[in-house]
Amino acid sequence: MRAFRIHNEQDQVGGRLEDIDRPECEEGGVLIRVSHSSINYKDALAATGAAPIIREFPRIGGIDLAGEIAASRDDRFREGDAILVTGYGLGESRDGGYAEYAAVPGDLVVPRPAGLDAAAAMALGTAGFTAALAVQRLQQVDIEPARGKVLVTGASGGVGSLAIDMLAGLGYEVAALTGKAGDAGAVGFLREIGAGEIVDRTALELDGKRPLEKGLWAAAVDGVGGDVLGWLTRTVNPWGAIASYGLAGGVAFRATVMPFIVRGVALLGVDSVQCPMAIRAPLWARLAGDLAPQHLPRIARTVPLDALPQYFDDFLQGSVQGRTVVEIGD
Repeated sequence: MRAFRIHNEQDQVGGRLEDIDRPECEEGGVLIRVSHSSINYKDALAATGAAPIIREFPRIGGIDLAGEIAASRDDRFREGDAILVTGYGLGESRDGGYAEYAAVPGDLVVPRPAGLDAAAAMALGTAGFTAALAVQRLQQVDIEPARGKVLVTGASGGVGSLAIDMLAGLGYEVAALTGKAGDAGAVGFLREIGAGEIVDRTALELDGKRPLEKGLWAAAVDGVGGDVLGWLTRTVNPWGAIASYGLAGGVAFRATVMPFIVRGVALLGVDSVQCPMAIRAPLWARLAGDLAPQHLPRIARTVPLDALPQYFDDFLQGSVQGRTVVEIGD
């Protein structure tokens, strides 16, 4: 089979397309004929060695995959079933989706919901699942559209753009925080997918010294972390919430307990990698229902497996807008 494998050769990490043996279906597992995968920022880090994502080499990359069951040793699945897999160490501690076949334990497999084909499932992928999980976490603490604006940071990225689309589709008023406010194309894209307000990240005073500032947002979906997350804790309205899923701006942030004990702000962690199946499968059903993005064709592009290596640098440089689907096979 054809696969994109990542090697560590003389302390140099890099990937290449190879022809290798097809994996075997193990006891309790399934063999998947992969039709589509996607590129996430983590995939670019892993494939280039820009961060130590992979510990054991060689490794087939790709943290997402969709396709159909080619063989099964799990009674829950039969040959031909439409499925998807995201997270659970795919493309990191186990071989991932950048291959024509993948063998995984049955416990990791999500039946693909009706109405969601493989290409659309990977236009969503880990990014879409993360965005949906963030939205659901906000809903669980009663952040309803009538409460006011929801700010989405990292707005033009995969998770951010899908979160904007989902929130707008549910009737929320959405503001987009971006460092590309001077780029007419980027601003036009954000408005097209549902952002009613554009907030220029470069114009913010993120190093405020007061523990609380003027309340601006009913809630936020944050993929930046760092100083932006600290600023959000100070500017979310009373009984608001922040769904935190990323750390593009750093792992540490400055805050006090004041937003939490004076305004009742909730800081909600979003983990899409080890999210339990009891939450995962129903949420994928929502992604084919009330959380289905309205502008998915506008947000996603498709590239072939053979061209995969040329796209990683764009992700590392932060120049990618929306989502990138990888077409693996028929």
